[in-house]
Amino acid sequence: MAILPVVKYGNPILRKRMKSVDNISHVSSLIKDMFDTMYQEDGIGLAANQVGVDFNLSVVDISHMEECDTPFVFINGKIIDKWGESVIEEGCLSLPGIRVDVPRSEGIRFSYLDPSGREHIEDFEGLLARVIQHEIDHLDGLIIIDRVSPLIKQQLKSQLKEMASISDLEISSKDLP
Repeated sequence: MAILPVVKYGNPILRKRMKSVDNISHVSSLIKDMFDTMYQEDGIGLAANQVGVDFNLSVVDISHMEECDTPFVFINGKIIDKWGESVIEEGCLSLPGIRVDVPRSEGIRFSYLDPSGREHIEDFEGLLARVIQHEIDHLDGLIIIDRVSPLIKQQLKSQLKEMASISDLEISSKDLP
């Protein structure tokens, strides 16, 4: 088990639609590492591209915040229906220090595989539905600032520009011998 570096705004993998997981046995250690990373960062959800991996895979644990007592692993997740709407402030591990009000569906019907490869279609509501939607956005190449008004984006422009330039430095330093 390992703590993985969290990819920050500006890294191109955050804007890419992730590939399906074809062989679930190849992601078991990644799942453990993603949970370790999420807990280390005090997050409640983490998508694979946030740790630099091109897979449709996310982990979610809201057990310390809600009456949901189990962590979830979602492989090849897909939202197949939505209902209702709520607006709640969200943050993101890939956009540290930024919190914005994000409109999302109050409930979703969600199709996914679990770590044993079993297919599930379930309805989720409330915070769990919100976190799943947030992670699915990541896996589709979207981030929370894509869900806000142009005015809010403009207000965040300097923070985002600075974050992107720091991310560029981190990326290029990894490429150095």
